[in-house]
Amino acid sequence: MIPQDEDSEPLPAAVRRRWWHMATVDFTPLRRHRDFRLLFIGRLVSFFGSMVTTVAFPYQVYALTHSVLLVGVLGVLEFGAILVFAFLGGALADARDRRAMVLLTEAALMACSLVLAGNAALPQPQLWLLFVITMAWGVLDAIQRPSLDAMLPRLVEKHELAAAANLGSIRGTLGQILGPALGGVLVAVVGLTSTYLFDVATFVVGLACLWLMRAVPPPVDAERPSLRRVVEGLRYAKSRQELIGTYAVDMVAMFFGMPFALFPAIAQGLGGAQVLGLLYAAPAVGSFLFSATSGWTNRVHRHGMGVIVAATIWGLAIIGFGLAPGLILALFFLALAGAADMMSGVFRSVIWNQTIPDSLRGRLAGIEMISYTSGPALGNFEAGAVAALFNVRVSIVSGGVLCVIGCVVATILLPKFRAYDARTYHLAPDTGSQGVMREEQ
Repeated sequence: MIPQDEDSEPLPAAVRRRWWHMATVDFTPLRRHRDFRLLFIGRLVSFFGSMVTTVAFPYQVYALTHSVLLVGVLGVLEFGAILVFAFLGGALADARDRRAMVLLTEAALMACSLVLAGNAALPQPQLWLLFVITMAWGVLDAIQRPSLDAMLPRLVEKHELAAAANLGSIRGTLGQILGPALGGVLVAVVGLTSTYLFDVATFVVGLACLWLMRAVPPPVDAERPSLRRVVEGLRYAKSRQELIGTYAVDMVAMFFGMPFALFPAIAQGLGGAQVLGLLYAAPAVGSFLFSATSGWTNRVHRHGMGVIVAATIWGLAIIGFGLAPGLILALFFLALAGAADMMSGVFRSVIWNQTIPDSLRGRLAGIEMISYTSGPALGNFEAGAVAALFNVRVSIVSGGVLCVIGCVVATILLPKFRAYDARTYHLAPDTGSQGVMREEQ
């Protein structure tokens, strides 16, 4: 029974209000923390502009070459750059002011968009320059992302990490839904040059917000980036089953259950090219709906099991998508998969931010970046290969089944990950490169 006093609301109303708050977004981090609020606004605007460019850029490459293969090479080049530089980005995040690292890379990304605008304005835009920009994006993303991820635990309280992660998810999914839609309109109405300049304008807002934030200095025991420091991060990640679980489950889900490369072929059987955009948008819509009703995640403490459950739901949703007889059910299962992916992302983020010592957060963020970028890239290749050997439906359904099996195997082989409970897991005082932690028995 909930205790009441003379001024309290009747019990049913109080219960309804409690459940209402659990099913809505928790804005506490935005209300309480100025620097988190500035980061949120800046990233919201600049990411929106970046999503506009994600439409304009491949469109320009295809318009210049009429080659689908060359458009696909863009992703390979960017992913390759991330693989090469992610560890360096992690080491820099542990050795330099993290806000300054994000500020400098954001300015460099804005310069890339300025170059794109200038190139698009030429009578004969240079194709080679577009491939150079693609690699530059990968390098800058690999250097920026670890510092950006490692800042979060400095900006909010520990009990607010889930709420902050959900707010970041809302910010990201809004950009993924609205940015490409506006990008297509801008390319058609004002042309490529003005579209790239729109992206530049959004970077200005992002840079202003970062400039107004307070410094986020490196840990007191920070050392210069080196191969030894990178190896320390890898050794630490290997020693923590809780972290290995977050990497392994996500990679299993993405490798076996990533059907996005098959969307053009699937669209042909569901209504043609006009439904292709709906297939790509459906997962982002599901992610947004999850984030918009995510207040209940603050009450979850078994985050390892939460990741396993979310990845299992992803696999089941992919199976449903593969078996769906029509467009409506296909979109429903894709939206469900998107919601499950966001659920997994939130709980993985909480585990990372609760269990990694501050002196190691940048290097571990570099490892995390490789894990969540390699899975989708390899998964799309796997989906295409299986579809070529058998057919599209077999590729999707078998991938979903293998995803579920992989989650069961992870549950059995990683008991500490499965049993992770934030209420009984405590990070010991940061001891520098040792990153010593203890777990209550």
